[in-house]
Amino acid sequence: MEAILSRHFADPDPADLRAYRNAGGYVGLARAVQMDPADIIAELEKSGLRGCGGAGFPTGLKWRLRGADAPEPRYLVCNLDETEPGSIKDRALLFGAPHHILEGMFIAAHALGVRFAVVFVRGEYAAGARVLEKALHQAREAGLMRLPDGDLRLDIHVSLGRYICGEDSAILNAIEGKRANPRKKPPHISQQGLWQQPTTVNNAESIAHLPGIFAHGADWFRSLGVNGGVGSKLYSVCGPAKRPGVFELPMGTTAQEILFEHAGGLQPGRTLRAVLPGGSSTPFLMPEHFDTPMHFDAVAKVGSRLGTGGFILMDDRQCPVDFLVATTRFFARESCGFCTPCREGLPYVRWLLERIEAGAGSAEDIATLHQLGGQIAPNSFCALAPGALMPVLSGLHAFADDFEAHVRLGHCPYRGPQS
Repeated sequence: MEAILSRHFADPDPADLRAYRNAGGYVGLARAVQMDPADIIAELEKSGLRGCGGAGFPTGLKWRLRGADAPEPRYLVCNLDETEPGSIKDRALLFGAPHHILEGMFIAAHALGVRFAVVFVRGEYAAGARVLEKALHQAREAGLMRLPDGDLRLDIHVSLGRYICGEDSAILNAIEGKRANPRKKPPHISQQGLWQQPTTVNNAESIAHLPGIFAHGADWFRSLGVNGGVGSKLYSVCGPAKRPGVFELPMGTTAQEILFEHAGGLQPGRTLRAVLPGGSSTPFLMPEHFDTPMHFDAVAKVGSRLGTGGFILMDDRQCPVDFLVATTRFFARESCGFCTPCREGLPYVRWLLERIEAGAGSAEDIATLHQLGGQIAPNSFCALAPGALMPVLSGLHAFADDFEAHVRLGHCPYRGPQS
C-alpha cells in the first residue's frame, strides 16, 4: 500500500507547507469547504472511518449524533494525549505529519460549525508540539484557516501529564484548568462539553485520515482495507522485535504479517508467547490467533480489542506475572482517585500480583484476583479500571500454569529462588 499518513515521516522538515502541498496536501480541505456540512458527515459515514483512540466508535456517526442544530459556540478537540503504554502512533503523526492533523482539524471544524479548536498534546511530546506550532503558523499565514463561515481559532495545549487526561471528558477539565477527573454522563460532552458547550473529541489518527478521505473519496478509503477491514491503519510494535516501530498498513492486516514481516519477528533465540494488540489495556492475543485480521470486529471475535493498534510483545523469557505487575503498577499510579473501586481496587490488585511474583502468594490470592475482576470493572466511574484489568483477567486464564508455579515453588520460576 502506498504511504498516506506516513509519507512525510522521513522528510527533513515535515512541517514544511510547500512540500506538503506539492504532495497533494490541502486538496481534501479545498473539496470539503465546497460541500455542505451534512454532505461531509454523510461522506464520512460512507467511508467507514472508526475512532482510532481505542473504542472504535464510527466517526461519522459521532459527528451526526451531535446534531446540526447544536447551540453555539461549539468546540472541537484533537486528543493527542497518547499515554497508553505500548502506543506510539500519534507521536509519529505529531512529529512526522503535522499538516495531516491540521488539515483534518480544518475539515472537521467546517463540518461541525466550529470556530474554536484545541489540539491537546501529551506533555512529554512538547518537542512535537513545537513542530505542530511551526506547521500551524505556516497554515495561518497561507490563509488556510479562513473557512466559509469565518476564521478558525486553533490552540495547541500541552498537557501537564496523567493518563486520565486521555479520557474524553477529563481532557476537557484539563483544558479548563481543572483537575482532570472524568465527568458524569449524561449529559454527554456532545451536548455539554468544553465550557458546557457542545464539543467533539476525536483521536489524532482519526483526524489525520480526513484529508485523504475528502481528497480521494469514501470509496477509495474503504478500498484500502483488507480481510474485512476499512482504510489504512498505523500499527506500532514494541518489545523484543527485530524492527520495532510504527507501520502504516491496510486495516485488516493479520497480526502474523505485522509482527513477523514488517517488525521482522523476534530477536534471535526468543519465541513469541503472546501480545497485547492494542496497548496495555487490552486482553492478550495468543499465537493461535495470530492469523486474525487486525480490525475492530475481527479482534473482538477472538476475545481481545484492537484498541490503539499498539502491539506489546511478550516472549518466552518474560515472566507473565512480572509483566502484569508492571502494567498494573502503571494503572494504579495513574488512577485519578475519584472512585473507590479504581482508587483502592487497583493498588490491591497490584499488591496481590507483587506478592505472587515474589513467591509469597497462595491459591486464595489467585482466586481473589478473579473475584476482584468481577467487582472492580462494573462499579468503576470510567474505563480506566476496566481497561487495567483486561490484561490481568486474560492473563490469569492464559498463564494459569505460571501463576500456579509461583505458588507451588514459592518463587518466580523465571528467576529462581532469591537469596
